[in-house]
Amino acid sequence: MKRGGGRGRGGPGGGRDNRGGGRGRGRGRDNRRDDDGEDLIEKLVHINRVSKTVKGGKRFGFAAIVVVGDGKGRAGFGSGKAREVPEAINKATAAAKKAMIRVPLKDGRTLHHDGKGRFGAGKVVVRSAPPGTGIIAGGPMRAVFESLGVADVVTKSNGTANPFNMIRATFEALKDQTSPRSVAQRRGKKVADLLGRGGMDKAEAEATADAVTE
Repeated sequence: MKRGGGRGRGGPGGGRDNRGGGRGRGRGRDNRRDDDGEDLIEKLVHINRVSKTVKGGKRFGFAAIVVVGDGKGRAGFGSGKAREVPEAINKATAAAKKAMIRVPLKDGRTLHHDGKGRFGAGKVVVRSAPPGTGIIAGGPMRAVFESLGVADVVTKSNGTANPFNMIRATFEALKDQTSPRSVAQRRGKKVADLLGRGGMDKAEAEATADAVTE
């Protein structure tokens, strides 16, 4: 009786299931307000079942990758592993929030210029697009741009279909994005001076420079 009671209170199966079920089933799939009161867009990109060979057999778990963004130019990604799916998503979401970066957007809808990113065998190309183009991107990359708040972009991915490598290569390309305002500050010039070199007349360059917010 004493031995049976011990298993009932501290059995490894029952305790783990109860904790996993109580921690936000389905988190990471919908928009959710952060602890700081900020609305974040969380997208679950991929869940992979993994196994570890131990003495006595195999131990199975899950690996998740999540993309988080505020829809206003900030986004991040993270991965997490756990014995249960909800806990893996929670770990990935927490890691994504800590790794968020800011990407300057043109008119709040597209990128300022084209870019390339590479991670491992994965190569991606991202290009700015005119209004009405939409997000021309695959599943993992689409999640990044939707979380980031990009409405018009054209992308291409080569070399791999691994979602982990595609996400990392996409963020490598986004890290190289710069805005005319940041370039002008770095060179000690005005934004209109930089835009005027592209063939714009002085009045058009000044009007475009006034509209640049990033």
